[in-house]
Amino acid sequence: MPRKRCCGQIDDFPVCQKFVPDPSGPEKTMTLGYEEIEAIRLKDMAGLDQEECARQMSLTRPTFQRVLIAARKKLATAVVEGRTIMIKGGHYQMANRVFECVDCGQVWEEPSCTEGGKHGYEIACPKCGSMKKSKINNGVKQACGGQGHDHGHGSGGGCCCGNHE
Repeated sequence: MPRKRCCGQIDDFPVCQKFVPDPSGPEKTMTLGYEEIEAIRLKDMAGLDQEECARQMSLTRPTFQRVLIAARKKLATAVVEGRTIMIKGGHYQMANRVFECVDCGQVWEEPSCTEGGKHGYEIACPKCGSMKKSKINNGVKQACGGQGHDHGHGSGGGCCCGNHE
């Protein structure tokens, strides 16, 4: 029996989760997991070496390599065969998030899905209680607000604690 696969750690969900090559064509779909898209982002977009990619995803280098190869094969198949690409599910967990309070300047880190599954935008500043905050991602401030991700509360995804779809 094969070993249970490790979950890849991802920083965030992709902005777009469906790509359709020709809406009038037949609806064939290729599904990529969130950890597969994260592997593509780190290796092919950010240009990191495999050791660093594996470290950032909390995977071994061989496991990262397998995830990357699977993702590239799926993308190539979808492009060549004109398939719709869906991004959802997979074996992943969300990384901790860093927030900065707009009102008092407090910076703090929240583990993924804290306080009964809250995503961050509904968590108050631990210092002053303000709900006004920015998410800090790789040193860049981003608006913090609900983006309609399912985050494991229903069908179609998850954000932490080893979601396996």
